[in-house]
Amino acid sequence: MKGIEPDSPWLLCDDIEAAVDKHPQRTAITFEGKSLTYAQLDAMANRFAHWATGRGIKKGDTIALFMPNRLEYVAIWYGLSKVGVATALINNNQAGPALCHSLKISGAAHVIADAETAAAFEAVREDLGRKMTEWIVGGGAPRADRDLDQALKGVSSLRPTRETARYGLTAKDTALFIYTSGTTGLPKAARVTHARVETYMRGFAGSTGSGPLDRIYCCLPLYHATGGLCAVGAALLNGGTLVLKKKFSASQFWDDIAENRCTMFVYIGELCRYLVNHPEHANERTPLKMAFGNGLRGDVWERMNQRFKIEQVLEFYGSTEGNVSLFNFDGKVGAIGRIPKFLRKRFNIKLVKFDVETEEPERNAQGFCIECKPGEIGEAIGAIGTEARTSFTGYADKAATEKKVLRGAFAAGDAWFRTGDLMRQDEEGYFYFVDRIGDTFRWKGENVSTGEVSERLSEIPGVKEVNVYGVAVPGTDGRAGMVSLVAAPDFDLATFQARSEAMLPPYAQPLFLRLKPEIETTGTFKYRKMDLVEDGFDPARISEPLYFKQPGVGYVPLDADLAGRIQGGEFKL
Repeated sequence: MKGIEPDSPWLLCDDIEAAVDKHPQRTAITFEGKSLTYAQLDAMANRFAHWATGRGIKKGDTIALFMPNRLEYVAIWYGLSKVGVATALINNNQAGPALCHSLKISGAAHVIADAETAAAFEAVREDLGRKMTEWIVGGGAPRADRDLDQALKGVSSLRPTRETARYGLTAKDTALFIYTSGTTGLPKAARVTHARVETYMRGFAGSTGSGPLDRIYCCLPLYHATGGLCAVGAALLNGGTLVLKKKFSASQFWDDIAENRCTMFVYIGELCRYLVNHPEHANERTPLKMAFGNGLRGDVWERMNQRFKIEQVLEFYGSTEGNVSLFNFDGKVGAIGRIPKFLRKRFNIKLVKFDVETEEPERNAQGFCIECKPGEIGEAIGAIGTEARTSFTGYADKAATEKKVLRGAFAAGDAWFRTGDLMRQDEEGYFYFVDRIGDTFRWKGENVSTGEVSERLSEIPGVKEVNVYGVAVPGTDGRAGMVSLVAAPDFDLATFQARSEAMLPPYAQPLFLRLKPEIETTGTFKYRKMDLVEDGFDPARISEPLYFKQPGVGYVPLDADLAGRIQGGEFKL
């Protein structure tokens, strides 16, 4: 990590170019039977760089990248970074208002898509409020002049001259925009600098101990930092191979690992839960050096250790925009990292007592935050510094940036990043993740904004008021979506299901439904959620009508017998 300085002219593309020069003929990326050597990856990236400058796209501009995992994905943002152009990594599952919002706040005048995502872009084009030119890779372009594959054919594959293409740029300039859900309800674009990307990629190149002989399996989306930066850095900076999959498949996972001779894979907790719940597979004991990722629950971790015999599981904690990061190097099951007492001053993280009603850290008589004792649950905050590891560059929206900064926490004038995550720390210094706070919960490895879901569901005929929250389901990670709503006389369950499926991605669609005569509010007219979350989907605690979205069937009445079957893990959720 030494040498990552915000004012340095050394950018993320310089890190990758150094790896290319060291390992030109080694395989960099494989995807669906096709491969790129490091030299070929660099040549492809150079074409994207020259194409952009040829179109008049200049340093400081942004291009939106809206497509699923593909062989070209990394080459696109890598190439654009060579000429100082930032790339906004748009979630390829988005559609409608969320997609429109993400494209707007990117500030991009061009979007690169493929045949799979082009239709979703076309559906919101007229709502963008400005012209955005679409380019298609991989075939299927509606017009010849929008076929990016053809446009690249006559473009140079030589590297842009560093002294001219990147003159004046430093590592504190923006390299990527990575989107994260927040309490505002719609996706926020986290501004990720070159220094930040270097921190991610070098951090995992070092922490995983990867080398040229390692083949790292990634079936996570490249628009998220875990797959798109952590896995990419672990593979490419040390001369290894990124074995890329379009999306996760539990039934194909172990065959992919064996056939591609993978030595590591990157995970989120939900992926591991699917693996341990899947029937035994002939290749599931293929020798693996490491699995690395985040969000792995202790019970799933133990089952992984017993069943798959992976040499090391490296759990970490971090967020795209945050300045708090932890690694669990010694494999303590359930922990996200450790800071022993004698090293506390070397790290910027503290846990502070948190008021769940006000959703703010508690303050003492002097007006300062109260640090948690071992065993106490509090919000994790990180002191904002000037180093790449401790800086907070914020979002495209300055107001959203300021909301994440806690000032005067322990001294007048200090500034801390609010993670929005509740944790506890034990006597030995191990940290344990407890839950997310605010209006966002995680399901299927994605952040679900209750504000956004509520807004969409409120548009459905027959819905008068709606309160969205997450509830725990035994044997699953995160929280499943549940909706408490006040229905008008014309409310129709089939219409509700059809409209919610049309407007929301699968992970944001409510799994449980509770009909209420009215929705309780606080004294400040905010919807109360704590009691609803505590009730969960238990018919013994709830007298109002309850429904469960049964896989393959749809919403059905939820009684004690069905609740017991859900609790027992009968359904694959």
